[in-house]
Amino acid sequence: MTCLSIYGLGVVAVLVAAAASLPAGAEPPGPGPWEPLPELTDEFDGTELAQDNWYPRNPGWLGRQPGYFSPANVTVSDGQLHITMKREDLEGLPEGYHTYTCGAVQSKVRARYGYFEAQCRAMGSRGSSAFWFYHSTPEIWTEIDVFEIGAGAPEHERIVHMNAHVFHTPTEKEHWSKGGDWEAPEDLADGFHVYGLLWTPQELTYHFDGVPIRTMENTHWHQPLTLNFDSETMPDWFGLPEEGTLPSTFSIESVRAWRLPATTVVGPDEPR
Repeated sequence: MTCLSIYGLGVVAVLVAAAASLPAGAEPPGPGPWEPLPELTDEFDGTELAQDNWYPRNPGWLGRQPGYFSPANVTVSDGQLHITMKREDLEGLPEGYHTYTCGAVQSKVRARYGYFEAQCRAMGSRGSSAFWFYHSTPEIWTEIDVFEIGAGAPEHERIVHMNAHVFHTPTEKEHWSKGGDWEAPEDLADGFHVYGLLWTPQELTYHFDGVPIRTMENTHWHQPLTLNFDSETMPDWFGLPEEGTLPSTFSIESVRAWRLPATTVVGPDEPR
């Protein structure tokens, strides 16, 4: 183990063995040599989420109101991870949560820099399907959104919404973000696509089906982050889902990850 320091935070770097080969057909973009990151790679075979690698919830967040993250909405079947949004009221929910349940999956390790891709199909309701990275501490809180898709919301059916947030750091005290949109040639709920993020110390490059669609300078995103998939209600953005469109399901066929040698992997630990 090697101890690193990032923005004054103690970070334990876990060196992952590179004995495994890259998945068949996978060729990460950018400079190599690449090492597989098995803790963030999953083909979702079997009938249950791999408990060593994933939480079937978000340990630090109950969901965007009014939608509540219910672990019951996270399932694995037919070689896919499914995150479902339903119209239902569960008993005993905290104030502000009602009418809708959603789902979230979070990695048990945090990573910094690499190439990360997911083959997935967005759900066809106004609910958001999202693939993103974040971690929050009292000292630093940053986030990278590979995509947020409201494929059932008018005028959003083909739009890949990408963003990167800085909520706070030792020198940045107010939230700001750098976002961008890209229009796909077809409705995103109609089929599976491969969404990727090439994250280096210099740049963030977003990919769609192997093609770069957005690049931005990496000015602040140097914190090890968890990998997340979730479905959320977005009442102020996509609008609340109509009853006839629920249940709707965000399906992930695979997630694959690689890193450059000696970059950081942290955990597993319980996020704050």
